[in-house]
Amino acid sequence: MSLEIQINQDIKAAMIAKDTAKLRGLRAIKAAILLAKTEKGHSEDLTQEAEVKVLQKLVKQRRESAEIYKSQNREDLYEIEVEEEKVIEAYLPKQLSKEEVEAIVKAIITETGASSIKDMGKVMAATNQKLAGQADGKTISEVVKRLLA
Repeated sequence: MSLEIQINQDIKAAMIAKDTAKLRGLRAIKAAILLAKTEKGHSEDLTQEAEVKVLQKLVKQRRESAEIYKSQNREDLYEIEVEEEKVIEAYLPKQLSKEEVEAIVKAIITETGASSIKDMGKVMAATNQKLAGQADGKTISEVVKRLLA
C-alpha cells in the first residue's frame, strides 16, 4: 500500500477519533506529498525513496521550528511542533543509532579505500545511498568526518 493511501485512511481514523494532533501531522504529510507530486510536473505516484525524503524534510522542519519556539519561550507552539514531529516520524523507516551508523560507515571506508578527509565525498555518497531514510544526513556527516579525521 502506498504511503498516500495509508495517510488518507489514517486521516479518516484520526477525524473519527477526534485526535487533532495526529490529524495536523497527517494533513501536513498529505500536503507535502501532493506538493512533491505536482512539483515534478506529473501526477504519478512518488517512489518510496521520494516519499521518505519528503517525510525527512518535514521532520527536519518540525525540529528546527521546535528549537526556535523553545528558545523564544513559546511552549504552546513548541508542543504543537513536537506532536507533529512524532506523528510524521511514525511513517519513516526505523532510524539507526549512531553506533549502527558508525559500523556501516567503517565498512564503507574500508570498501572504498578512503584514508583522509579528501575522500569524504566518496564515502558520503556511498553511505547516503546505503542508508537512505535510515539516518539523517547530519549524523552521517558527523560520523564520516570523525572517522576520516
